Amino acid sequence: MTDQPMLHVPSDPGRERWARRALEQATLDEVIEKEDGIAAWLWERWRVLESVGLDRPGFVEIVAGYRRELWLWLMGERTWAQCCSGLIGRIGRRLAAE
Repeated sequence: MTDQPMLHVPSDPGRERWARRALEQATLDEVIEKEDGIAAWLWERWRVLESVGLDRPGFVEIVAGYRRELWLWLMGERTWAQCCSGLIGRIGRRLAAE
Protein backbone atom coordinates (compact mmCIF):
# COMPACT_ATOMS: atom_id res chain seq x y z
CA MET A 1 0.00 0.00 0.00
CA THR A 2 1.50 3.29 -1.04
CA ASP A 3 -0.68 6.00 0.49
CA GLN A 4 -0.49 5.43 4.21
CA PRO A 5 -2.00 7.93 6.60
CA MET A 6 0.35 9.88 8.81
CA LEU A 7 -0.31 8.80 12.38
CA HIS A 8 0.59 11.11 15.24
CA VAL A 9 1.64 10.19 18.74
CA PRO A 10 -1.43 11.15 20.76
CA SER A 11 -1.12 12.81 24.13
CA ASP A 12 -0.15 10.39 26.87
CA PRO A 13 -3.36 8.86 28.22
CA GLY A 14 -1.80 8.06 31.56
CA ARG A 15 -1.02 4.49 32.39
CA GLU A 16 -2.26 4.32 35.98
CA ARG A 17 -5.76 2.92 35.43
CA TRP A 18 -4.62 0.27 32.96
CA ALA A 19 -1.54 -0.65 34.98
CA ARG A 20 -3.66 -1.04 38.11
CA ARG A 21 -6.10 -3.28 36.27
CA ALA A 22 -3.28 -5.40 34.85
CA LEU A 23 -1.68 -5.82 38.26
CA GLU A 24 -4.85 -6.41 40.26
CA GLN A 25 -7.57 -8.09 38.27
CA ALA A 26 -7.21 -8.31 34.50
CA THR A 27 -4.92 -10.05 32.08
CA LEU A 28 -2.75 -7.92 29.85
CA ASP A 29 -4.79 -9.09 26.86
CA GLU A 30 -7.96 -7.76 28.52
CA VAL A 31 -6.29 -4.43 29.30
CA ILE A 32 -5.29 -4.12 25.66
CA GLU A 33 -8.28 -5.60 23.85
CA LYS A 34 -11.43 -4.81 25.88
CA GLU A 35 -13.80 -1.96 24.97
CA ASP A 36 -12.18 0.35 27.52
CA GLY A 37 -8.66 -0.85 26.77
CA ILE A 38 -5.59 0.60 25.13
CA ALA A 39 -6.47 -0.56 21.60
CA ALA A 40 -9.93 1.03 21.79
CA TRP A 41 -8.41 4.27 23.08
CA LEU A 42 -5.93 4.35 20.20
CA TRP A 43 -8.54 3.35 17.62
CA GLU A 44 -10.59 6.41 18.47
CA ARG A 45 -7.58 8.58 17.68
CA TRP A 46 -6.46 6.71 14.56
CA ARG A 47 -9.78 6.00 12.83
CA VAL A 48 -8.17 7.29 9.64
CA LEU A 49 -6.80 3.75 9.32
CA GLU A 50 -10.24 2.66 8.12
CA SER A 51 -9.70 4.74 4.98
CA VAL A 52 -6.83 2.45 3.98
CA GLY A 53 -8.70 -0.76 4.72
CA LEU A 54 -7.62 -1.54 8.28
CA ASP A 55 -10.68 -2.46 10.32
CA ARG A 56 -10.95 -2.43 14.09
CA PRO A 57 -10.39 -6.20 14.57
CA GLY A 58 -7.26 -6.01 12.41
CA PHE A 59 -6.05 -3.00 14.37
CA VAL A 60 -6.67 -4.73 17.71
CA GLU A 61 -4.67 -7.72 16.43
CA ILE A 62 -1.71 -5.46 15.60
CA VAL A 63 -1.88 -3.72 18.99
CA ALA A 64 -2.20 -7.05 20.81
CA GLY A 65 0.93 -8.25 19.01
CA TYR A 66 2.72 -5.28 20.54
CA ARG A 67 1.82 -6.37 24.09
CA ARG A 68 5.41 -6.66 25.35
CA GLU A 69 6.16 -3.01 24.63
CA LEU A 70 2.80 -1.94 26.01
CA TRP A 71 3.58 -3.85 29.20
CA LEU A 72 6.90 -2.05 29.48
CA TRP A 73 5.09 1.28 29.10
CA LEU A 74 2.50 0.29 31.70
CA MET A 75 5.28 -0.56 34.14
CA GLY A 76 7.14 2.70 33.48
CA GLU A 77 10.05 1.18 31.56
CA ARG A 78 9.17 2.96 28.30
CA THR A 79 7.83 6.42 27.63
CA TRP A 80 4.52 6.84 25.83
CA ALA A 81 6.35 8.41 22.89
CA GLN A 82 8.71 5.43 22.58
CA CYS A 83 5.90 2.94 22.82
CA CYS A 84 3.54 4.73 20.46
CA SER A 85 6.23 5.49 17.87
CA GLY A 86 7.12 1.82 17.71
CA LEU A 87 3.48 0.88 17.30
CA ILE A 88 3.08 3.41 14.49
CA GLY A 89 6.04 1.76 12.76
CA ARG A 90 4.50 -1.68 13.19
CA ILE A 91 1.21 -0.48 11.72
CA GLY A 92 3.03 1.09 8.77
CA ARG A 93 4.92 -2.13 8.05
CA ARG A 94 1.72 -4.15 8.24
CA LEU A 95 -0.05 -1.81 5.83
CA ALA A 96 2.89 -1.83 3.43
CA ALA A 97 2.88 -5.63 3.37
CA GLU A 98 -0.78 -5.83 2.34
